Amino acid sequence: MVREAPLKETEHGHVADGEGWFVLNARDAVWLDRGGRGVLCHFEENQDFPQFGFHIYVLSPGQPMSMYHWEADQEDFLVLSGKALLIVEGEERPLRAWDFVHTPAGVPHNVVGAGDGPAVIVAVGARVDSVGPNWGSYPVDETALRHNAGVARETTSPEEAYANWPRRGPTRYREGWLD
Repeated sequence: MVREAPLKETEHGHVADGEGWFVLNARDAVWLDRGGRGVLCHFEENQDFPQFGFHIYVLSPGQPMSMYHWEADQEDFLVLSGKALLIVEGEERPLRAWDFVHTPAGVPHNVVGAGDGPAVIVAVGARVDSVGPNWGSYPVDETALRHNAGVARETTSPEEAYANWPRRGPTRYREGWLD
C-alpha cells in the first residue's frame, strides 16, 4: 500500500513532504516566478516526478513559456483561458481557450502569451528520454526570434539558452493568476 505524503507549509506555499500520493490545490502550491517568462505552478517542489512533468503556466502577452526547443519525448499543452501563440516548426498558430497542442518527440516548438490578458496553460511532458545529455536541443528559428522566444545560436545547454533571462525563483500564488 502506498501512503499519503503529508503536506508541509513553506514560506512559498505547500509541498509534499515525502514519498506517496497527495492532493495539492494549485493556489496553495509553490509557484516559480520566471521573470519575463511568466509564472508556473510547481507541483514538483520538494519532489521528483520521474515519469512526466505537469505544470500550469500563466503567461502575459509576449511572454514565452520557454526558448524554442525540441525534446526527445512528447509534450502536450492545453490552453485553459486567454490567448497564446504556438510556434511550431517555424510556423505561427494562434491558440485560444480549450485548444490542445500535441508535439511528438523531435518537433521544435514554443508557446508565447498573446491577446490582451494572461493565458493559463497546462503543460505535460514525458520523461523517458528527455532527461540527461540527449534530452533535445534549442535550434535557431527566425519566427521564434521575432517573438523573443528563441536562441541566436543552436545549443543543448539550458544555461546558455536562458543566459539573458532572470533566474526563476519560488513565490506564493497571487490572486488573479488562475481567474
